Amino acid sequence: MNLAELEERARAKVPRETFDYIAGGAEDERSVRRNRDAFVRWALRPRVLVDVSSRDLSTTVLGRRISLPVLVAPTAFHGLVHPEGELATSRAAMEADTIFVASTIATRTLEEIASVGPAPRWFQLYVGKDRPFTEALAHRAEAAGYEVLCLTVDTPVLGRRERDERNAFTLPDGLDMANFREAGLHRMSSVPAGGSAFAAAADAMIDPSLTWKDVDWLRSVTRLPVVLKGIMTAEDAALAVEHGAAGIVVSNHGGRQLDGTLGTLDVLPEVVDEARGRAEVYLDGGVRRGTDVVKALALGARAVLVGRPVIWGLALGGSQGARAVLDHLRTELDRAMALIGRPRVAEIDRGVVTAAPP
Repeated sequence: MNLAELEERARAKVPRETFDYIAGGAEDERSVRRNRDAFVRWALRPRVLVDVSSRDLSTTVLGRRISLPVLVAPTAFHGLVHPEGELATSRAAMEADTIFVASTIATRTLEEIASVGPAPRWFQLYVGKDRPFTEALAHRAEAAGYEVLCLTVDTPVLGRRERDERNAFTLPDGLDMANFREAGLHRMSSVPAGGSAFAAAADAMIDPSLTWKDVDWLRSVTRLPVVLKGIMTAEDAALAVEHGAAGIVVSNHGGRQLDGTLGTLDVLPEVVDEARGRAEVYLDGGVRRGTDVVKALALGARAVLVGRPVIWGLALGGSQGARAVLDHLRTELDRAMALIGRPRVAEIDRGVVTAAPP
């Protein structure tokens, strides 16, 4: 019936440590909850007696037309919930005629993911301590036909994910960080005392010295447009534009990094206002309904990215399950557009929403 129910069905199927890794956030998980709560703070303003007999959900992102303003967010380790892993999820996005954003820390290589079929794909990139290896990843993405590099900028260190520590989370035998095989960093070491093997591996690879100069460096070594994922303030939006970002993803990493932030929808308007059309703005975090998509678009997002629900669909039904999540959002968005009197995505503006009473 809805994506919240899907999560509960997945909870009953996947191992606890896997469920906690995917569903969990940092520390007290306030940021996770605020991402959802933010949508409640906006109410819809429907217009009536509008001809909505024909509706168009398509849009463009960085010039690429897609069938609906919903992308599949970069999430790690799809192989935890299905044997095909990212291959199945990428296929689902291709069949839904939208964009799959492949994670650096996938359980399939970026080349394997691209081999699923011709479709627009982005590659999410972490800049590690080994700059030549990071540059090689960017060049591999270019060679494999990815159209955009999506640089995650909110992870100078890994947020403290207490569920993972409690579960001593690590990858099971047979799974690894596939893109790191050539560097010999694909396997996680043994679980440290009182922590997760993933956290230890991330801290070994992530470079906390990353600055705006590295954005300039990345743009200098790739032909692909660079989108910055993890912007939560107008100040950083201004710097993103200044440093040539083609797009901005308003994101708090699904609440998995810094706990206690605002919800992403809460800060979307200030980022959009600062960008002033000089970079496309997207949003992730907490999108679970077609009306959520409407609210994000109304507040200036070009499109949204959806992560956890797609993984729950993958866990329950493989590629068809992941595709069903996208189709469910499509159906809800289509109905919501009819009911607000906006038959085309391009017509969804700030007049569609108002601050909800407390």
